[in-house]
Amino acid sequence: MTVARPAPAVRRWPRLSRTRTLGVFYVLLGVVLVTRVAPALSDEPRRFLFGTGSDGVSWSFDPPTVTVVIGLALVVFGVATFAEHRLGSFVRGGLVLGGVLGVLMILVASMALSPTKSTNLVPLFVQSLKLGSPIALGALAGLWSERSGVVNIGIEGMMLAGAGIGFVGYALMNGGSGGLPLYVAVLIAVLAGGLFAALHAVMSISFRTDQVVSGVAVNLLAIGLTSFLRTQVLVPLNADSATTLPEISLPVLSRIPIIGDQLFVAKPIFFATFVLFGVSAFVLARTRWGLRVRSVGENPHAAEALGVDVIRIRYQAVILGGLIAGLAGAQFSLETVGSFDDLMTNGTGFIALAALIFGKWRPGSVLAASMFFGFARALGVRIQLLNVEISGFPLPSQFLQAVPYLVTLIVLAGAIGRAIPPGAVGRPYRRPR
Repeated sequence: MTVARPAPAVRRWPRLSRTRTLGVFYVLLGVVLVTRVAPALSDEPRRFLFGTGSDGVSWSFDPPTVTVVIGLALVVFGVATFAEHRLGSFVRGGLVLGGVLGVLMILVASMALSPTKSTNLVPLFVQSLKLGSPIALGALAGLWSERSGVVNIGIEGMMLAGAGIGFVGYALMNGGSGGLPLYVAVLIAVLAGGLFAALHAVMSISFRTDQVVSGVAVNLLAIGLTSFLRTQVLVPLNADSATTLPEISLPVLSRIPIIGDQLFVAKPIFFATFVLFGVSAFVLARTRWGLRVRSVGENPHAAEALGVDVIRIRYQAVILGGLIAGLAGAQFSLETVGSFDDLMTNGTGFIALAALIFGKWRPGSVLAASMFFGFARALGVRIQLLNVEISGFPLPSQFLQAVPYLVTLIVLAGAIGRAIPPGAVGRPYRRPR
């Protein structure tokens, strides 16, 4: 009788957690910075400026030295992830600080590879906020919709509709010469976004169409309609330049040294972004209607059992999000550019969706994530202005323009850890009979 021998055990490598995987990346990046990047950078001093005039300050640095310090810090933070169970919050703080140091490293390397000896970081910070503002509004539109349980892929279309229809209304009223018609045009843009959101709500809530397909349909409709309006209305009117919304200076705040005259002197929709986030955070957390929105997004059947009208609440939340998206569209055509071009939102609605996921559907975190994406855009512009050259060849502008979308891919690939959406998002609701 032959006795079967047990199969030899297969040796398996232990699986790396997400934290340790990021730690390995930090270690490898740190080693490359110390051994390869630092020796290749110019040791000629560079300078970061913070503000101008008598209120400004500066920091002079030696690029190779700063690169070595950042590289060693990344190695330490990376190694620490393998003792996460002992170090706890130190590891999480180290990973965040490592990300900040990574951004600093990009700036240091850009300065070292540029003929420019100094650059002012305050305008970079302010531009990050201004470029992040339409992303934030788009993300807020998605937040209201998805916290109620309705996926909103149509943010891009709602923003584009607001930008196009609002500017067409402006051009028809007085040819884009400013005054009261400009503010009426902003209202038209807001209502246009709400109308497209209402269409999405009808298809996805009442007809229970697949919510992703409904959002795509909204995007395609907005692209076709705004292109038609531009060729049939704006081109014959020769409406290629118009007066934009005027700047507002906030009293007292605009006199803060270094940043006051740049950050607190801006246009109204930019300021409205932060007001809307504050109001939205309060409404979601502190009001009965906000609690109902959250409840229908998590468990609509339980909410219905408690007397909440799920269908009505979802309609309200989706349309509210559309109104906000329309305001974001107005920021493009009526506040920033003063004209309208096909596809002028340039994928901002999709980046807003990434910011929504990055912020894990929480207003404060979503705002911070949106500004992070705005910083990615501003950083690409700044590097282009610095005329960065690698081995004598200028860095291609196309690469710099792709930076925000590269960041979007990294975020959606899971660099932020597990993001748990509202429990019922994407699920059509049927009333019990």
